[in-house]
Amino acid sequence: MEPSILVGIIGGSGLDDPDILEGRLEKYVDTPFGKPSDALVLGKIKNVDCVLLARHGRQHTIAPTNVNYRANIWALKSEGCTHILVTTACGSLREEIQPGDIVMVDQFIDRTTKRAQTFYDGGPSCLPGVCHIPMAEPFCAKTREILIDVGKRLGIKCHSKGAMITIEGPRFSSKAESHMFRLWGADVINMTTVPEVVLAKEAGICYASIAMATDYDCWKEHEEAVSVDRVLKTLKENANKATSILLTAIPQIAAMDWTETLQSMKATVQLSVMLPRH
Repeated sequence: MEPSILVGIIGGSGLDDPDILEGRLEKYVDTPFGKPSDALVLGKIKNVDCVLLARHGRQHTIAPTNVNYRANIWALKSEGCTHILVTTACGSLREEIQPGDIVMVDQFIDRTTKRAQTFYDGGPSCLPGVCHIPMAEPFCAKTREILIDVGKRLGIKCHSKGAMITIEGPRFSSKAESHMFRLWGADVINMTTVPEVVLAKEAGICYASIAMATDYDCWKEHEEAVSVDRVLKTLKENANKATSILLTAIPQIAAMDWTETLQSMKATVQLSVMLPRH
């Protein structure tokens, strides 16, 4: 029997418009890890069941460090999500990734320092054992392929891969850091991909990210350095790109058979957990 597909959507800064859902219903939930960022908004996109969650809260009150990533992923998993599609604003570390471009990231570099990255950390509310989840391919390749294909068909300028460096924030990078991240091979920079993608992998959920470049961080000479107003302006002008990709991709995802993919992810998690000896 094919699993029933339920798509979770985590909306990033300026990319969390609830109007994309039809027949909306709000649901406030709690998890063993505390409350998620806001209410889950249940509804449909072209007849596919979806659950929308604003990563920073609907009033954008939660800083990247303070987002309860574990509660967010747990809440979506408990709701029955098989997939999580997320949007995120990011800075570009590459000349060819221009503000307004979309990047379907395939790798990350973690520069965060204060975030719980596992559901298995020995606490009373945590899952038993220790989970050493493989992270060679953090994002779901099959889901990414659909998003890339849809982006191309819609005529949106999309980069089919990229390494996202996630910094702790909330400050932006120094120029020296920005240059160093380029040398490390990072293509784009944000404050939220880690630990979200890691926790989705632990939860056995197909996770993919639509990253919207809004600026050139601060490495590029003769270019205005990143600022909040610059980011918001670019997001406002280009948010429709991420929305149209979601609206087109979600029915395609729902029409496919995900049995093997989801079983394989579940098996990976099971093989990664070391349970306490009795």
